[in-house]
Amino acid sequence: MKLVFAGTPEVAVPALDALIASDRHEVAAVVTRPDAPAGRGRRLVASPVAERAEEAGIEVLKPARPRDEDFLARLREIAPDCCPVVAYGALLPKAALAVPARGWVNLHFSLLPAWRGAAPVQHAVMAGDELTGASTFLIEEGLDSGPVYGVLTEEVRPTDTSGDLLTRLAFAGAGLLAATMDGIEDGTLHAVEQPAEGVTLAPKITVEDAQVQWSAPALRVDRVVRGCTPAPGAWTLFRGERLKLIQAVPVLDRTDLAPGELSAAKNNVHVGTGSHAVELLWVQPQGKKPMRAADWARGVRIAPGELLGN
Repeated sequence: MKLVFAGTPEVAVPALDALIASDRHEVAAVVTRPDAPAGRGRRLVASPVAERAEEAGIEVLKPARPRDEDFLARLREIAPDCCPVVAYGALLPKAALAVPARGWVNLHFSLLPAWRGAAPVQHAVMAGDELTGASTFLIEEGLDSGPVYGVLTEEVRPTDTSGDLLTRLAFAGAGLLAATMDGIEDGTLHAVEQPAEGVTLAPKITVEDAQVQWSAPALRVDRVVRGCTPAPGAWTLFRGERLKLIQAVPVLDRTDLAPGELSAAKNNVHVGTGSHAVELLWVQPQGKKPMRAADWARGVRIAPGELLGN
């Protein structure tokens, strides 16, 4: 099939690579979000998908909005058979959905209908799911509600961050998306409607969502830190400034600390929660680089009874 691939972040690159490598399909063009400011200089930078497509000599389309008539006209000129999508980042209008004869097929990082929305992996980690996966489905106007072509499953490991899990799913999902394209082309794969039961939503995780609540149980704190790593980054307040929490683990045998209460020893830093303590392993003070929590604690000289969250 002639394909137009739509995607933007690094997590979409493995799927693009898999389709470029396929001897059954031609990636005629790539659709991605416009260049965005990045770094301290805030200079415009192309998306990872755009960079990879340019390296491969593939035409790159960067519409400000997918409803722009210039973009739609070029899409009609290319006349793709199918448009595979991975984390494109913009809603597709009816006019775009109508162009490819075999539709737009999305690789979504959950076992649909669970975790429909922008942040399925983060929500799976934060909810304590033990199993997740990826699904390919035909895009309709509803939110991730279209019929499903294929699925794969992936265990959520006890120490997984959302970044760890998403990396594994990106590579496994690349194979699933390529196989889905093959099955659509040869007519052996047919989409099946999603069940009405089991629908959960996964909206984008905000900075406010990533603030740790020390009155919550330690397992909840652990899940929030892992689920918000690497983005948007779990955080708390210390002496009125933000402290980013990069890695923390529950300490099951310590229950003597009040929620948010700090206890610093030579080689560890414990914090009280609504149940048992957690040990901070890596933190990042505002305006500084990530550091070991014990080194941070020595530098700030924590007073007895001092609290996080204030």
